[in-house]
Amino acid sequence: MKITRKGSAVWQGGLKDGKGALTTESGALSSYPYGFSSRFEGVKGSNPEELLGAAHAGCFTMALSLILGEAKLTAEKMETSAAVTLEQVADGFAITSVHLTLKAKIPGADKATFEKLTGMAKAGCPVSKLFKTEITLDATLLD
Repeated sequence: MKITRKGSAVWQGGLKDGKGALTTESGALSSYPYGFSSRFEGVKGSNPEELLGAAHAGCFTMALSLILGEAKLTAEKMETSAAVTLEQVADGFAITSVHLTLKAKIPGADKATFEKLTGMAKAGCPVSKLFKTEITLDATLLD
C-alpha cells in the first residue's frame, strides 16, 4: 500500500515582512496564514513546527492504538502532545528535539506493559521515523 498526501504553501515578500499561507489537501487548513513573527517571535498564528507537532502526536497515538490492540488492550482515552524544538545551530536552524507527553487510561494495562508498548509506538510511528533528532517521551498511565 502506498498513500500520498499533499500540503502546500504560498509565500509573498521577504523573510521578515513576508506573509505565507498553508493549505492541506483535506481542507483542514485552507490558506491558513503563517509568517516570520508566528514562527520566531511568538505572535499568534501557525508555523511548520506546530503542524509537525500535531502530526507527530496524532501518528504516535494511532500507532499506540494499533500496538495496544495487538496486545488485546483498548484505550479508554489517550491525550498526546508533542513539543517540537527549533534552534539556531552552526549552519542555520534545525529541529533539535521532539518531546512527546502522553496521558492514557487503558483498562487492564500494567505499568511495565504500558512502558514497553509506548516505547514501541514512539520508535515505530512513521512520523518518528521521519525525524533525525532526539525524541523523548513522558508517558503516564492513569488509574
